[in-house]
Amino acid sequence: MNYEHKHFAAPTLTPDKLCTDQYNLVWCLGNTSLQKLKIYVELNNTVPCVRLLNATHQIGCQSSISGDTGVIHVLESEADLEWPLSKGPNPPYMVLLESSLFTKSIMMKMKNASSRVAGVVVVPKTSPREFSPHTTCPNENTGRRISNLAHCNQTVWNPRGNGLSYEEFDFPVFSLKEDNETEVIKQCYFDHNRVVNGSGPQYPLCAMQLFSHMFAVTDTATCMRRSNIDFSSSPVMVCDPLGGYNVWAFIRPYNSTAFGHKENESVVIAAARLDSRAFFLQDSTGAEGSVSGFVTLLAAAQALRQATQEAPPTRNILFAFFHGEVFDYIGSSRMVYNMKNNKFVIDLDNVHSILEIGQVKTLRSGSNLFLHSDPVSRRNNTVDDEVTNLVNNLHSSTAGLNFSFVESGFSQPLPPSSFQRFLRARAIPGIVLADHQTAFNNRYYESFYDNAAHLNLTYPSNLSPEEQLEFVTDTAKSLTEVATAVARALFKQAGGNDSQVNNINADPKTVTQMLYGFLVRSNNSWFQAVMAPELKDVLREHSATTDANALTYLVQYLLANLTGTATNLTQSQCKKPDELPNESTYVYSYLWVQGMVPPNSTQRESFCVRTAVRRVMAVSPAFDLGDYVSKEYSTWTESQRKFIKARIFLVASRDLEMMTLGVGVAVLFTSLLVTYFVSTKADVLFSAVREPANAAY
Repeated sequence: MNYEHKHFAAPTLTPDKLCTDQYNLVWCLGNTSLQKLKIYVELNNTVPCVRLLNATHQIGCQSSISGDTGVIHVLESEADLEWPLSKGPNPPYMVLLESSLFTKSIMMKMKNASSRVAGVVVVPKTSPREFSPHTTCPNENTGRRISNLAHCNQTVWNPRGNGLSYEEFDFPVFSLKEDNETEVIKQCYFDHNRVVNGSGPQYPLCAMQLFSHMFAVTDTATCMRRSNIDFSSSPVMVCDPLGGYNVWAFIRPYNSTAFGHKENESVVIAAARLDSRAFFLQDSTGAEGSVSGFVTLLAAAQALRQATQEAPPTRNILFAFFHGEVFDYIGSSRMVYNMKNNKFVIDLDNVHSILEIGQVKTLRSGSNLFLHSDPVSRRNNTVDDEVTNLVNNLHSSTAGLNFSFVESGFSQPLPPSSFQRFLRARAIPGIVLADHQTAFNNRYYESFYDNAAHLNLTYPSNLSPEEQLEFVTDTAKSLTEVATAVARALFKQAGGNDSQVNNINADPKTVTQMLYGFLVRSNNSWFQAVMAPELKDVLREHSATTDANALTYLVQYLLANLTGTATNLTQSQCKKPDELPNESTYVYSYLWVQGMVPPNSTQRESFCVRTAVRRVMAVSPAFDLGDYVSKEYSTWTESQRKFIKARIFLVASRDLEMMTLGVGVAVLFTSLLVTYFVSTKADVLFSAVREPANAAY
């Protein structure tokens, strides 16, 4: 790969603006006078690979405690690996590679020669044909416990998975997020490090230093034990349990303080997962892997609002959005654990059936979505009858729509899904809805390429950001149809009146706004309007799914606005509704939201939303139980670290460094000798000359 060699004119800089312009950074590095003033150029838009641990081992990456430093080498092809791994005369090397070369093969070669590799920097560019750093059998140890169906014995769900995210690297690996910084590094490499005709470059060389030292080592049990050792008034946490928040809501809310079984209550659960992951955790967007599913469920919840109020079905419906599912079903495990131990508002005996929305990428007209069920629980006639009823409800709900539902096959096991955690506790009728019959269609499962582009979110180039927010994409139209079918099926499954079914339709505008907000730009007018004033800072100029905390807040407030009721309560009343006669925080949540800015105004029309939505902590039960080697629940933790930093600078040759050291030592000893000589002869050198007493003038 050839890069255009750019030349920079020497800029006029003042001390307060020294080297702050990205396009002047390389010139700054090469300018001798400026090197005295600024040795390092900081790289501020980086994402590190971090260390994760579970009951048995650790995965991920880290640097040494003082950071790792290496001479930069830009990898242009796999053949170029020979230079940093064997031929290069100036190891260790900091290897910069574009995403097309970020493969399991190349990374393992560098891992096996780690004494010559100080670190790796990945530049995300064009997407490869396929790439999944996850395993071939996601969550294989914490799903359904059936020996002949477990561990993907019959179906390999993610055949593209190479397991790269589950490898351990003893050097730092960073992702660069800023094109300007990438160009700076490449230019520095071309100016100082580029190999010409097989001969090594001359000093000074361009080097990079990466800091990502992790506190935790070995496994979760070790790091949790060290975290619990309190040697001071402010102990240092070594690692934190992975998790987040589940978001859930009933169409008919229960008293949130009355836990356990509800007599004569039957509940249909509609579920989707919120989280995704990638090799770089903060790079995960999960467009097809998670966003397509939970956006569909949010749209279905909105579509059901009017019908369930006008003609309430006989059964209740629980909308559940689980977080932490990619790490051994943390969110769903927490809900099931709470149901089993009377820590939730219903128990497992109240659960009538489950419909889970999995990966549902854009559909072509006339295409199919597949209905997956559990072949083991269906051996029970009662369960099988109810699953058949749910399948029939789904089939009939597609009338007038441009796709169909197809059963995947009675003997095929369930794909990775939250439903599996419920089945571990009890045989419950249920269906997992997905766009794949056997192996995943998702070519980028749990990778940073599973983004808006992969979900075909494209907008005309002449539209402003706010116009893009309103533009109904083909993807939005497709998911709107799926949401409509899901809402109708849920209404039927809950015992709703058939006369209402054709009035249930999802809103394509809402779907397109959610897709834009979650995958393109969360800081938009609609997301601003539905959020609380104190949470406006969670909105960004990019995807919302890379921040787990922001994601769960957004889902909470969106679900509240889509299914709740706008009230006339003032802001102070909204914060203390229990002081009012007809309001109760035991049954409802009350959220003060910013509201829209009316035309010809600068003031938002804020209001209070009464909603049944709850946002609750989702941490694996293993940490409640103190069982850090659990085989039943997730034990994943994330290592703490002091700071993350990356910088580049010019490094002199070893000979020059040694010569400089030698000269410095020589000057030191010379000065000591001179000082000693002067101090011993001080009475001679500094004695006063006495004048004769009879001197006359």
